[in-house]
Amino acid sequence: MPVTAIGRSMAGIRVQGPEPDLENPTLVEGFPGVGLVGKIATDHLVEQLDMRYYASVNCEGLPRIGVYRSGDRTARPPVRLYVSEEHDLIALQSDAPIASQAVESVADCLTGWIVDRAAMPIYLSGLPAERENGTRPDLYGIATGDAGDRLESTDIAMPPEDGVITGPTGALINRAAHEDYGSLALVVECNHQFPDPEAASVLLEDGIGPVAGIDIDVQELVDRAEEIRAKREQLAQQMQAIGQDESSQAQPLRMYQ
Repeated sequence: MPVTAIGRSMAGIRVQGPEPDLENPTLVEGFPGVGLVGKIATDHLVEQLDMRYYASVNCEGLPRIGVYRSGDRTARPPVRLYVSEEHDLIALQSDAPIASQAVESVADCLTGWIVDRAAMPIYLSGLPAERENGTRPDLYGIATGDAGDRLESTDIAMPPEDGVITGPTGALINRAAHEDYGSLALVVECNHQFPDPEAASVLLEDGIGPVAGIDIDVQELVDRAEEIRAKREQLAQQMQAIGQDESSQAQPLRMYQ
């Protein structure tokens, strides 16, 4: 899908406020997926850093719905970008799953905008895994282009086995790999049935924080895990019911073939 400039917008991306002053921004992606780990992590990031609503995402194929919050009369599109100039950070927040037929067009649309902004994307995915209570989920990192160097200075491990990432997150990684554009992807073990705030906290504390060079307080995620799990359970069930093309998740390659 060609990406062309239209005033203050790109194809499918429309800036809603003043253009931020960013130097080498990092973009954190939060499409819903298994365990809702990416969404929970990104929602927490937006709230903790008091990020400003920056742009609406209206790429072809995204659901045409309006989203509103309790105690607020403002309705907004389901997929939005937020920004923190202080942290040189952009976050993609999504409140709706992406239909399988729209995955490719959404990935093309967003990748064109990311490349135009010279942003370093961090894509987030959960890896369904069984773990004992109190056991910290494992976290792995992969990269496209020349972005792997940013992982070398962290304690983020390499994948222990062959794997594949599906859904919109997988399509974004695929697009970055085709373009040989630098991107990172963080994969965390998570519950495959229910929202997993603990796994999201590991994404933030052990992955996003070190890579983006920011300190993120995750205590609230840990303390409110049951409340967050209950609040997000309906969306998690919806993600579980749809096919793997729509649900972002990592899985061993042998299970995909």
